[in-house]
Amino acid sequence: MKPAFSFIILTFNEEQHLPRLLNSIARLNAPIFILDSGSTDDTLKIAESFGAMVKFHPFENHPKQWDYALKNFEVQTPWVIGLDADQIVTPELLELLINFNDETYGNVEGIYFNRKNIFKGKWIKHGGYYPKYQLKMFRYGMGYSDLNENMDHRFIVTGNTTIWKKGHLLEENLKENEIRFWIDKHNRYSDLVANEEIERMENLRKQTIKPKLFGDPYQRTAYIKSIWWKLPRFLRPFIYFTYRMTFQLGFLDGRTGILFHFLQGFWFRLIVDVKIAEKLNQSKQK
Repeated sequence: MKPAFSFIILTFNEEQHLPRLLNSIARLNAPIFILDSGSTDDTLKIAESFGAMVKFHPFENHPKQWDYALKNFEVQTPWVIGLDADQIVTPELLELLINFNDETYGNVEGIYFNRKNIFKGKWIKHGGYYPKYQLKMFRYGMGYSDLNENMDHRFIVTGNTTIWKKGHLLEENLKENEIRFWIDKHNRYSDLVANEEIERMENLRKQTIKPKLFGDPYQRTAYIKSIWWKLPRFLRPFIYFTYRMTFQLGFLDGRTGILFHFLQGFWFRLIVDVKIAEKLNQSKQK
């Protein structure tokens, strides 16, 4: 029986994570395509041991990497699932995929999965991080990577979507257990976000998704971003962190969770604002 979907996975030195993910989907016997950006560890050996088809493409940012993957792999299935190497398909989500019937979703082009984010072994359940729906499964040829983002990668479809609230993707980057890795990674990300926001100020970049408070998960995110860009820089990280900790009950995530909310909701946002100010000042001096 021809499989209904294929998997596409991005990798770079993921020997620590890739076996977890591939073992979690092994029962599906679905085609696996891996786009690597120059791994020097055993990532490629692991991919080959699971029968994955591997291609190489130098990394610039996640949206462009996904765009290349969708355009250069010869996917033969009607659906494709795009996953990050540090994610795991839970048994409940696996059952949904095992029982997936294309005919049941005849009028649907995309499916949102529910993600659980794990930081330093702790499930981040509050602060707006759960439930967290991501469009991960879509009809091949109907979905595309949003190139109007520098860091946040998302797939977009123009047709109907549905949400699978049961079953989860677990996302746990074990490298982030070392705080230096997390800080270095997000320092790089802050450059991408700062450049992107300046381009939005100059009307060089627009949101692909229409902002809508009561729309689908990505439309709501677009709505929140449209408000964020209007808030005063340097003040907005304080507002956002306070909102996450109080109204979104981030304090209930305990010491590890509060550390995560501080780093991701305050420190990272503040660094972005600092870099925006620096870049704008440099432009004025030219």
